[in-house]
Amino acid sequence: MTHYDEGNYAAKHPQGITPDQKIAEQVKAKLVDGKISCAAAFQIAEEYRITPAEVGQVIDLLEIRINKCQLGLFGYGPQKKIVQPAKQIAGELRDAIEDACNDGKLSCAVLWEIAERLHISRLDASAACEALGVKISSCQLGAFSA
Repeated sequence: MTHYDEGNYAAKHPQGITPDQKIAEQVKAKLVDGKISCAAAFQIAEEYRITPAEVGQVIDLLEIRINKCQLGLFGYGPQKKIVQPAKQIAGELRDAIEDACNDGKLSCAVLWEIAERLHISRLDASAACEALGVKISSCQLGAFSA
């Protein structure tokens, strides 16, 4: 869901689902200006040993926006995204992205794995995708799926 869907995030989940109260309390505790950062949401997932998607569902059900995507794709004020196309891409990174790419798309989770495996920042991996014209899909928190 995008910021245009604000106030309707819960609509992407089946009716009648209620957020886990412990997780909801943690989400609310980490809000800054009414939003939760991607990193804070992942901290909750790690702390409670649940998936990022489960935290994302609670965030949606509470109608809270996620900001500061760790790939730099959304949530950075007026400019929205901060990732810029990489000026140079190491061959190993290019190969990893191209090998994992499917129809010009690469999931957020796969890009995180590539960054970890190659010991580079997530933002640098995302910048390589920008330069290669690869679209990042399937946010692990459910913020977007395209």
